[in-house]
Amino acid sequence: MKLPGRFLMTLLLYVLRRLAYMAPVLLGVTVLAFLISHAIPGDPAQLIAGPKASRETVENIRRTHGLDQPLPAQYWRFLHGLSQGDLGVSIRSHRPVLEDIRDYLPATLELTLASLLLCLGLGIPLGILAAVKRNTVVDHLTRVFSVIGVSTPVFWLGLMLLLVFYRHLGWLPGSGRLDVTMAAPLRITGMYTVDALLAGDWQALRNAASHLLLPAFCLSYVYLAIITRIVRSSMIAVLGQDYIVTARANGLSEARVVLKHAFKNSLIPTVTIVGLSFGELMGGAILTETIFSWPGMGKYVVDSVNYLDFPAIMGFTLMVSLAYVCVNLAVDVLYAAINPTIRY
Repeated sequence: MKLPGRFLMTLLLYVLRRLAYMAPVLLGVTVLAFLISHAIPGDPAQLIAGPKASRETVENIRRTHGLDQPLPAQYWRFLHGLSQGDLGVSIRSHRPVLEDIRDYLPATLELTLASLLLCLGLGIPLGILAAVKRNTVVDHLTRVFSVIGVSTPVFWLGLMLLLVFYRHLGWLPGSGRLDVTMAAPLRITGMYTVDALLAGDWQALRNAASHLLLPAFCLSYVYLAIITRIVRSSMIAVLGQDYIVTARANGLSEARVVLKHAFKNSLIPTVTIVGLSFGELMGGAILTETIFSWPGMGKYVVDSVNYLDFPAIMGFTLMVSLAYVCVNLAVDVLYAAINPTIRY
């Protein structure tokens, strides 16, 4: 479909306006994250130095990282560095936070994308099937599957998956991204499955995919259940419309009616929940990465919280918030491609 120039200009202005709105949103996120992280009781300098460190050592660490300054001065220092693309230096790793994010982000991104693929690959077909087979055994089983997914705590599910598939059956590995005897593929993206595929290293690809399966399913199950329920509800609403009855009366096959006419017109709520799920999957990876010892941003921020590593906490929060608002902007723009009657 060829979009008119006037619509493209309107869409461009809309995107620019939304990008301008991102600045105060992200600024508000930094304020909240800074205040909440500094409200945690404890002294990061003492934690880093150790319980037997001298007072002079603790004071030197505090001065080095600016922890002896008032909170407004510390926040201004963070904003000044942020304006120059600097998120500060991690108190725990003594490295720039941007370097830590560069090292840990690919693992989280790989886990998030795999979970999102599971959500789409299973949730959409299940939702369509439940709507088409409404009030049948298939529909009832799908709803039970969804209710269990929404109700199951992530930490409990992760432990049960490890207990069954790793401890008892031995079908899948329990932790990490690769076997300890397996060398990591040549780094291109930092995502082992993608790098192994690009390098043609099929052994590493199989090993990385087997390590990815359990944590990806654990992380995705809640959102898979939500997407299944959303697709089912929107499909049921569309299948009751008059034009669907007309399409069937004109002799169109049931598959064409369902997939081309009904599903296409039920995509708006599905795309919305998928966009929201992506940001939530990135933020929700903390528990999953901790349970499966997955060396990503979730485990990194848990360790940072334990050491009150304020720059690392701020960097993680800002990164997830930025991903969240960018994905939501992409979803809003995608609405026009799904439904040409939408105007900005």
